[in-house]
Amino acid sequence: MATITQIAEAMERVLSTTADSLARSTGFVQRQSKLTGALFVRTMVLGCLGEPETKLGDLAQTAASLHLQISNQGLDQRFTPAAAELLKKVLDAAATEMIAAQPVAIPLLQRFSAVTIQDGSTIALPEELAAVWRGCGGSSPDDGASALKIQVRFDLLSGALQGPLLQDGRAHDQNSPFRAAPVHKKALYLNDLGYFSLDAFRDIDRHEGYFVSRLKVQTVLYDAEGQRLDLAALLKGQQGNAVDVPVQMGAEHRLAVRLLAIRVPQDVANERRRKLNEEARRRGQTVSKARLDLADWTIYVTNVPQDQLTLDEAMVLARGRWQVELLFKLWKQAGRIDEWRSKKPYRVLCELYGKLIAMVVEHWLFLVGSWSHPDRSLMKAAETVQGAAFAIAMAMTGVIDLTVVIGEIGRCLDAGCRMNRRKKHPNTYQRLLGLQEAA
Repeated sequence: MATITQIAEAMERVLSTTADSLARSTGFVQRQSKLTGALFVRTMVLGCLGEPETKLGDLAQTAASLHLQISNQGLDQRFTPAAAELLKKVLDAAATEMIAAQPVAIPLLQRFSAVTIQDGSTIALPEELAAVWRGCGGSSPDDGASALKIQVRFDLLSGALQGPLLQDGRAHDQNSPFRAAPVHKKALYLNDLGYFSLDAFRDIDRHEGYFVSRLKVQTVLYDAEGQRLDLAALLKGQQGNAVDVPVQMGAEHRLAVRLLAIRVPQDVANERRRKLNEEARRRGQTVSKARLDLADWTIYVTNVPQDQLTLDEAMVLARGRWQVELLFKLWKQAGRIDEWRSKKPYRVLCELYGKLIAMVVEHWLFLVGSWSHPDRSLMKAAETVQGAAFAIAMAMTGVIDLTVVIGEIGRCLDAGCRMNRRKKHPNTYQRLLGLQEAA
């Protein structure tokens, strides 16, 4: 469980000790200077945390709150490749800090040792940074010469954040740095189709972990007797709106899983077919009738036993994967990680790394006062943390005790950062708790 002291120690370690240690090895500090590695990193991180639409004047004010007097021009001159490398390595260090909150009070999630969700998001960068982060080289901004992919995992149960880990923008999700991460016993993994991998599923199963995943419809399936299945024909022959049958998955792997399927409303199916045909026309291809028929269904596979997870529970849990996309949305809307005012490439890169570190620190603070509440609002929590950035800066100088500041932030988060209940389109937490109430 995350404690105030644990978070304070992590902040001091990453933003002070580690930053100063890395300042010389990266070449950011080459001789005695009032602008130490720790002061530069704190200025960037706390400045970006408090004012994501970062201006030099805002950063200079943050530096002043850290007892460093530096002009806008003096600060601007420090945005060098060495400064970017320093911030990148500090971000890497922050990503290794494993801080977890008290498990959220949702019984369905508590059946597992962790409920891990993962996703990636790509940020386009100035083309001058192509030697640092390679994009796809296309004509659109998102496919340009330089882009950075951010990979994140976090646990819906405890809030423990893994990452962000960084890759070239052209990297495929199948090559995510998390592919080598250990599987935890009784943990549930929820990933989207970009991470669909029979090898990964086999590894999870062998280590007594669980997965729920959308099915790649071209995956070979067999029935319990080993006869190959025609998925489209199997579902087309169903009279009801739900399917939960045992199958074997993969021509070589033959993983024992449950095939779960729910029939979707006709308007949803029609929209899916429209998108399939549109994409096929764009590629100069045609869509098979079987693929169009499968648009009537939402299809998952899982290795969780039926007595531990019902079909309805699996479908609601699968929606929880969207929480990682909401985290990226929070980082972009509130943290402005993909926005900058400058056109100078290394100032852009320094701002990006500084903002990402700020998002990690912000997430740690969420764990103190809001994570244990099912109805937490991370957008409201982000506003609270941003407003406390100046107090955090003062605490980092020793003017105020950092644990006191973190404790006060936690109390504010606990008191007011909640979502309103929705009747027509329930929040994910309402759906998860609704299953328990229905039982």
